[in-house]
Amino acid sequence: MKTARKVVLTEFGPPETMKLESVGLPEPAAGEVQLKQTAIGLNFIDIYQRKGVYPIPLPTGLGHEAAGVVEAVGPGVEGFKPGDRVAYMNAGLGAYADYRNVPADKLVSIPPGVSEEQAAALLFKGITAQYLLKKTHAVKPGEIVLVHAAAGGVGQILCQWAKALGAFVIGTAGSPEKCAIAKTAGADIAINYSQEDWPSALLEATGGKKAAVVYDSVGKATFLKSLDCAAPFGLVVVFGAASGPAPAIEPELLNKKGCLFLTRPSVFPHNATPEVFRENAADLFFAIHSGMVKASIGGRFPLDQIATVHHIAESRATQGATLIIP
Repeated sequence: MKTARKVVLTEFGPPETMKLESVGLPEPAAGEVQLKQTAIGLNFIDIYQRKGVYPIPLPTGLGHEAAGVVEAVGPGVEGFKPGDRVAYMNAGLGAYADYRNVPADKLVSIPPGVSEEQAAALLFKGITAQYLLKKTHAVKPGEIVLVHAAAGGVGQILCQWAKALGAFVIGTAGSPEKCAIAKTAGADIAINYSQEDWPSALLEATGGKKAAVVYDSVGKATFLKSLDCAAPFGLVVVFGAASGPAPAIEPELLNKKGCLFLTRPSVFPHNATPEVFRENAADLFFAIHSGMVKASIGGRFPLDQIATVHHIAESRATQGATLIIP
């Protein structure tokens, strides 16, 4: 039996509650594939789950996405063989590991021209951007798009991809340095939302024009002002809560702000079947291979420094994607 190293959480709390353990890993069961993981993606949902903001059954592993190489396949598995490069998200918690057995129907093949690090850095975040830009609101050439937290992992992808789709992109971030990152990622205008009057600065920069769609992953700190930045009949998309949950509002407020639409989508229902997931992943991998979407990797950390990784991410000091290397 192979020995795997994996992160285990037995109680909710600070990063130090995560423990790295060595455990026996059996041969892959029917329908499973055994992976040697080469790169693991970090996502803010990992922090929410570790803290208990999004409660999960304990004890548990953590982590939603990784890339690696197939070591072995279980009975009945078709389409994968040892040596294949693959990636996954939403295969059950436990991506923080060096070896892992994963259901084959949760895997996507990594095509030539896309590296394992790119796949691990971009799959979860990129699939999120994919449904936001193609499904929640089909971005059209010439539309104004507002992206909050535009220097973050998802934010940079949204800026790049929306720009490639022909949109005029406004990015917001919390410092001049992060605004510069947003502009490098494709934002036509970058606004510092740590300033109290940032909506006024935005409207001044656009000549009074507002956004057809606002993508808000920050939540509490930005939501109400996001409503002021959406054009009449525009859409406000709340898909995260980096600063805390968005406050509850009366529906009448949407009318007063311009007959706005409001939605709170999430990535998993948009990738609920293997067929849809692989179709969406193929769209993302094409965007990566064609250069529309680039991996901005802000840091690489070994698995045994997972607590340090969470401290850095929770302080919102990260720029781009963070990878964990087993």
